[in-house]
Amino acid sequence: MMNPDRIWTAALVVIGDEILSGRTQDKNIAQLAAWLNVQGIRLAEVRVVADDMAAIAEAVTALDSRNDYTFTTGGIGPTHDDITVDAIAAAFGLEVEVHPRARSILEDYYATRGGLNEARLRMARVPAGADLIENRISGAPGIRLGSIFIMAGVPHIAGQMLDALTGTLEGGLPVLSATLGCWVAEAERSHEGCQIGSYPFFREGKVGANFVVRSTEQARLDGCVAALVEELERSGHPTVAGGI
Repeated sequence: MMNPDRIWTAALVVIGDEILSGRTQDKNIAQLAAWLNVQGIRLAEVRVVADDMAAIAEAVTALDSRNDYTFTTGGIGPTHDDITVDAIAAAFGLEVEVHPRARSILEDYYATRGGLNEARLRMARVPAGADLIENRISGAPGIRLGSIFIMAGVPHIAGQMLDALTGTLEGGLPVLSATLGCWVAEAERSHEGCQIGSYPFFREGKVGANFVVRSTEQARLDGCVAALVEELERSGHPTVAGGI
């Protein structure tokens, strides 16, 4: 039976010099957070690291030690600087091996695309004992090593890998949310069983805020939203459902 008080958490390690340099904007944080919420898991922390063996290993082991799940994006392609698999294998004292099913998948995928060469075969390498995550777009699979999920950095490919994982992870209750907008800078924000985020803005020459209420229980969420609406409107500040 699911324990409603149990909070499952995950961390994300975003890997890549191109992210840190600003050449590429990361889109996987939002994508993973939204997907995890539906699985009843909360994204608790994110770290961005360079294409560096020691940095990747330290980040993955540290975050994995204090979360239920750890995800990585980036660094599993065919080039020499795609070192995520090597770094994670080294961090846990594992050898790197060519996964036979991954090799077969790549052989089939590249049969009409120039064949499976040495560079492409790198995408079949996994830490010893790892399982695969299906990738229906580009053939090269993701990797699962216990509670660690090694995924592509390209957002639409990472999204397909998450889709393949849907419903396979143990989690709690999905996080529900509702948004209210109001032309007010602040409000009292406390309600048992709910988290209330306040996101102020300046627009049309005045200050307003959007309030995002989150809870795992629909009744608590509805009660909190109703109380917040009553409080704001009693003070002369009408609210806008869905935000401004």
